[in-house]
Amino acid sequence: MTKAFLGVDVGSVSTNIVAVSPDDQILSQQYIRTNGQPLECIKNGIKLLQNQNPNIEILGVGTTGSGRQLAGVILGADIVKNEITAHATAVTHYYPEVKTIFEIGGQDSKVILLQDQMVVDFAMNTVCAAGTGSFLDHQAERLKIPIEQFGDMALSSNENIRIAGRCTVFAESDMIAKQQFGFSKADIIKGLCEALIRNYLTNLCRGKNLEPPFVFQGGVAANKGIVAALEKELKHEVIIPKYFNVMGAIGAALIAKDLMVKTNYQTKFSGFDTADLQFVPKTFNCEGCPNACEVIEVDLEGEPIARWGDKCGKWANAIAGGSTHSHHENTAQVSA
Repeated sequence: MTKAFLGVDVGSVSTNIVAVSPDDQILSQQYIRTNGQPLECIKNGIKLLQNQNPNIEILGVGTTGSGRQLAGVILGADIVKNEITAHATAVTHYYPEVKTIFEIGGQDSKVILLQDQMVVDFAMNTVCAAGTGSFLDHQAERLKIPIEQFGDMALSSNENIRIAGRCTVFAESDMIAKQQFGFSKADIIKGLCEALIRNYLTNLCRGKNLEPPFVFQGGVAANKGIVAALEKELKHEVIIPKYFNVMGAIGAALIAKDLMVKTNYQTKFSGFDTADLQFVPKTFNCEGCPNACEVIEVDLEGEPIARWGDKCGKWANAIAGGSTHSHHENTAQVSA
């Protein structure tokens, strides 16, 4: 029997699932495109995990990411944590001396500052696409260059052309102008990589004291052109972790492990049969007060098993106190 702690990071672009052994070895890792279907990604991911490891025993479950509550309910998570904590936990596990974490994903980005392995400051960008991977995806589509080739093409350019990167709209018009001036696609791609990094550092890191060691993670860290642009701006090398694209999930698994070891609790993991159940998410607006909170509800077999989003806890507490599906109760330890 293989024992493991499960970490699940549900984001807007990818759903990442890892299994970590009691001695912190990565037994399995999955990077799945969410494609607007987080429920199906989670169910398919745990089914694949079981198929690859038929004798696996889950000792604890942690969830993180923008879909962490949903994942927590479905899987019976023992702990639900925000992305900042999860990413910081994973990075400091591998690089205890790190002081700055750069994380660029498909549709959001973050910077996390640490002192003595403790988060002292952070910033998140969930609004402007110009500092995220979707910016490059969109331009790759326009240039008809596979995004996988972007990094090598950027490194092949010896020109220094500046593309306006403060907004995707300005970048696009500037890119077209540079094409009309006769610059090669490699030159333009290098300029786009540098524009993304300028936008990221200007928007997220302005006024922050960025100190090495630097760690760069997230799906965009696979792009050599972006790494080169970041090192050029920082005038310092950056570390790319081995598991750069699933660090949030690793952090969630390590946090779950820490909790289960300290408390000696039995995991609330719902089991691999969860992949065969039909969960139905829905939403409604509470009219109990002027806040008019949007409440998210997940139903199983016609019964609500979890709700969140209400500021006062009226709807969430009603579920926690009276669910008939005890193994799916929303009793995970939650940190916003």
